[in-house]
Amino acid sequence: MKKIALGIVSVAFALVGCSKITVVRTEEMRNVGTDVQVAVLSNLDSAVHKLKSDNKALRKRVDSLRAELDASALLQKRMMAEITMLSRRVSDESERNDSRQEEIIYRLDMLLGKSDKILAKKVVVSGAPQAPMSLDSLEREAEKLVEAEATFNTARSDYHSGEYKLAFKGFKQVYEQMKSGELAENSLYWMGLCLIEVNQIDKAKKIFTNLSETFPDGAKACPSMFKLANLYGEECGIDSQKQMLQKILSKKSCEKTGEFEQSAEMLQEILEKEEKTAAGEKVDACVPVVREPASSASAAPAAPAKEPAPAAEKAAPAEAAPAPEKAAPVKPAKK
Repeated sequence: MKKIALGIVSVAFALVGCSKITVVRTEEMRNVGTDVQVAVLSNLDSAVHKLKSDNKALRKRVDSLRAELDASALLQKRMMAEITMLSRRVSDESERNDSRQEEIIYRLDMLLGKSDKILAKKVVVSGAPQAPMSLDSLEREAEKLVEAEATFNTARSDYHSGEYKLAFKGFKQVYEQMKSGELAENSLYWMGLCLIEVNQIDKAKKIFTNLSETFPDGAKACPSMFKLANLYGEECGIDSQKQMLQKILSKKSCEKTGEFEQSAEMLQEILEKEEKTAAGEKVDACVPVVREPASSASAAPAAPAKEPAPAAEKAAPAEAAPAPEKAAPVKPAKK
């Protein structure tokens, strides 16, 4: 019996010991589980912070890409406008060549005296009929036109060769010889381009202003006003630039020109900057364009004689001189 009792007691002690060990083990497992949870939560917090930082960087990158896309779209729009303008100029040049051929044929007929009707034709000046022109007068007029065209073409070649002073003298000679008509208008426009090349901006502005006032409906009126707007922009004369751009947009004869489209874009950019400035947003300040001084080889040419002095204006944004254009001859009167 004693042995049985001792066995029972031993078993009881063994069971109690096992129970305590189980409790200890359970407590240790709980502590380990808690440590694991804390570590996992800490890692999750770090991952969340990293994701937020990456998300912020991605948003900045997306905004930057969006701004670049907007700039690219604007550049593409400008290029399309320039391509359209060049296409129109090519078309105009083709029409002028056709017109010149017709003019040459007409002048030849006139000089050879093949048409007796020319002697009986009356020249109307300011609505008043005059006496018929003699054949000698017609011949002199034709020779004058041919000589002026030759001088104009020579001056244009001098311009493209970089001989701006020499080119200016040639264009001035044609302008003072013709005084009116498309050839005189073209000569005045190219005189302004020569002055820009030798950095005589004030004189160039006077030339373009004179042209737009003397030939308000001429082919060079809109390009001249656009040149003035660019020159005003170069000198940060924003108010004068806006006025000139608005003048182009309000002129009906400019509606189908490339200058009209470019003027609309430039005016829109100016107004957008003004709106941002009024709203307190930071915009890039206007920096006047500093031109290189004129070289001694291309000294400043003198302004044309008898040129009406326009009101002084502040100047504007830069644009390279446009591609050369051939002067179209004065169209003859119908027989």
